Amino acid sequence: MKNIKEVLYRLGIEEINSAACTGINWAHDSAAEPMVIKSPVNGERIAAVNTCTVEDYEYIIQAAQKAFIHWRSVPAPKRGEIVRQIGDKLREYKEDLGYLVSYEMGKIYQEGLGEVQEMIDICDFAVGLSRQLYGLTMHSERPNHRMYEQWHPLGIVGIISAFNFPVAVWSWNAMIAAVCGDVCVWKPSEKTPLSAIAVQNILKDVLVKNNLPEGIFNLIIGGREIGELMAKDDRVPLVSATGSTRMGRAVGKTVAERLGRSLLELGGNNAIIITPHADLDMAMRAVVFGAVGTAGQRCTTTRRLIIHESIYEEVKQRLVKIYQQLTIGNPLQEGNLVGPLIDKQAVENMQKALDKVQKEGGKLIYGGEVLTGIGYETGTYVRPALVEAENHYTTVQEETFAPILYLLKYDTLENAIAMQNGVKQGLSSAIFSLNMRETELFLSYAGSDCGIANVNIGTSGAEIGGAFGGEKETGGGRESGSDSWKAYMRRQTNTINWSTALPLAQGIKFDV
Repeated sequence: MKNIKEVLYRLGIEEINSAACTGINWAHDSAAEPMVIKSPVNGERIAAVNTCTVEDYEYIIQAAQKAFIHWRSVPAPKRGEIVRQIGDKLREYKEDLGYLVSYEMGKIYQEGLGEVQEMIDICDFAVGLSRQLYGLTMHSERPNHRMYEQWHPLGIVGIISAFNFPVAVWSWNAMIAAVCGDVCVWKPSEKTPLSAIAVQNILKDVLVKNNLPEGIFNLIIGGREIGELMAKDDRVPLVSATGSTRMGRAVGKTVAERLGRSLLELGGNNAIIITPHADLDMAMRAVVFGAVGTAGQRCTTTRRLIIHESIYEEVKQRLVKIYQQLTIGNPLQEGNLVGPLIDKQAVENMQKALDKVQKEGGKLIYGGEVLTGIGYETGTYVRPALVEAENHYTTVQEETFAPILYLLKYDTLENAIAMQNGVKQGLSSAIFSLNMRETELFLSYAGSDCGIANVNIGTSGAEIGGAFGGEKETGGGRESGSDSWKAYMRRQTNTINWSTALPLAQGIKFDV
């Protein structure tokens, strides 16, 4: 294992008296009380970080406004070159940043490294995108006229990220927004601000080397009140928020009241359907990673397993056997597959959900207990749970951010798809089957209603090349790949008359 103090030193983490960074400099000493950050891995204090005041927020917004005037005038391919250099810097610091992500959040080290790799991948994607911000040309109904559309940067993009992916989701937004000509103000989760501070320190070298102004990539540390300021601020045309559905409703409502734009990535209640034609060995690996990866704290975590009645008992027994062999402990130690939950509140929420589902008629068949003893002193380590249940149970219909997998039985594929769709969330879904008719039905208009629908892979582990997001209470937003860049720009339609006449559209006559 690495020495965490040495990692923090290399990433420039030390006692910081400011809560707002312009990407190059910390703003000024904050008047707010410092917030102590402890690791869920061992409960040890990592650092103390100040939270920002209203004055800090105003300072950052003004810096971002000023930087936008410069940044939007930089040609998009040149902006892409800056993002390329950021990707190279992230490569240099991948191991240390991945280690800090794991230590601060609790995911296993391999997942911490994977999160930083996502950042690198989105940088590579954005570099290519910087030369592909295409508009359309259209034929005009009027002679000697030309029509086309072009895209312009929006301005300030507010980014509110969640604790479970302390850095990757920021990069999905920030790197795409950057090549589009926008500047960013990032409010990370107050549970994982140190990883965000480390990213700002990594960015600084690139910004200074290229003589770029302050205010392009901004960081502001605070709680709910800072998010509310951002949501209400007319100077922030787009707010991208990742988190719970409850949080998303509040942000979406506030932004909509000022007719701003919101990009929401909210809760998931993801299911995998296993049919009699599935490769069960492959399916088991996907189910277990999807259900216990990041200790069940991914928005794409597999929470429901819909199993055909003919193979239900076999699948259940396989899962129990695999769960009995899961290694749970310090996520920075090689060999451990499951780390801690983020805090004791998350543990309490898991216990409440397990109590509730059993009162509804569910049967806890394995796990669920809070682990104690040597290595588990923090009270944040739990044994992943398997529960036999029914899809209509209130607890099954809700998202519990913990490693609880509900086992559900089905008879026909049509009923399985109806169960899959029969929740309010619509993020990720999957089917395991080698039968083409089954898989094509699942992917058809009569199939999954989620933003992500996979065949013979699990619900977790989306690649950055595809647009990421979901439907219904998941919020409808799309980030990362495909044409999600359009969310960070404004569309403008242009008509040019190169004739000597002034004909009107629709053949209207208006002679004066």
